[in-house]
Amino acid sequence: MPYVLLWYLMHLSAAESWWLTLPLAIVAGGLLMRIFIIFHDCGHGSFFRSRWANDTLGFIAGMLTFTPYYQWRWEHAVHHGHAGQLDHRGTGDVWTMTVQEYLQSSRWRRFAYQLARNPFILFVIAPLYVFLIGQRLPSARGNRRERESVWWMNLALLCMALGMSWMLGPAQYLLIQLMVMAVAGAGGVWLFYMQHQFESAYWERGDDWDYASAALQGSSFYQLPRVLQWFSGNIGFHHIHHLSPRVPNYHLQRCHESEPLFRQVQPMTLFSSLRSLTLRLWDEKAGRLVGYRRMRQLRRRQKHAPAARPAARPASRPASRPASRHEPPKRS
Repeated sequence: MPYVLLWYLMHLSAAESWWLTLPLAIVAGGLLMRIFIIFHDCGHGSFFRSRWANDTLGFIAGMLTFTPYYQWRWEHAVHHGHAGQLDHRGTGDVWTMTVQEYLQSSRWRRFAYQLARNPFILFVIAPLYVFLIGQRLPSARGNRRERESVWWMNLALLCMALGMSWMLGPAQYLLIQLMVMAVAGAGGVWLFYMQHQFESAYWERGDDWDYASAALQGSSFYQLPRVLQWFSGNIGFHHIHHLSPRVPNYHLQRCHESEPLFRQVQPMTLFSSLRSLTLRLWDEKAGRLVGYRRMRQLRRRQKHAPAARPAARPASRPASRPASRHEPPKRS
């Protein structure tokens, strides 16, 4: 209801000055981000006890956030099932390469990766593309219901856009919708990025991967100011959410404070999270996210490393001569 009220106020303010509309659009974007968290909880079946209630509100919230409910629910379940697994990247996460993968990539692929990780692209262009264009296309990997949910959502969005354009005018509706979506999208992608892209994050391969470790070590505890915590629907307690997605957002803080083990998780503050913007690649040897500087250091080492020479044939020596203690051990 506050979101609907803000749309009415933005409509009235636009007739006077768009400078009055802008701060209202920022607040509306924050509310839309909170609506997306409600949509997210419905996808996990945690906001209500009733499955029908979750699916119904999930579709409505999905229409406000331009997100098809069933397809997104499937993609997000894949993210939860494989978060922190290096062998299962690419669905519902931020594109992350290892240092070695980056060094072995073509120049074009490295350029594309750097472009995708540029803050302007990542937090401004990418959210608008994902929610306005990318979500309009069904995934080839989804089942029939998930693919059909995309077309039903597209139809619902078309009806909503036509109705709002008729009431407000096409130009006013599109401009207000873009402003609100830009704020909500940037804030949402920022939260998602900080939840998994920090220096001591967790990534493992094969049998070394562990679900609980991925949740507690690979998902951040993002300690935000109270106002931002409310707008973000407590999703900063992301370690709790990944450990048990059935805990609704309105119980995440209570769950965190009820168990001493969770209090040992080091929080990330709004200020300290800025460092994550410099981290780009996963260093498998060091077990941490690093920036491009680390990659350049490794590249220089490989470039200046002496070329391997063929092993020389060992000279014969008397059997009575004792082997030097500096000789490498003989291998069978």
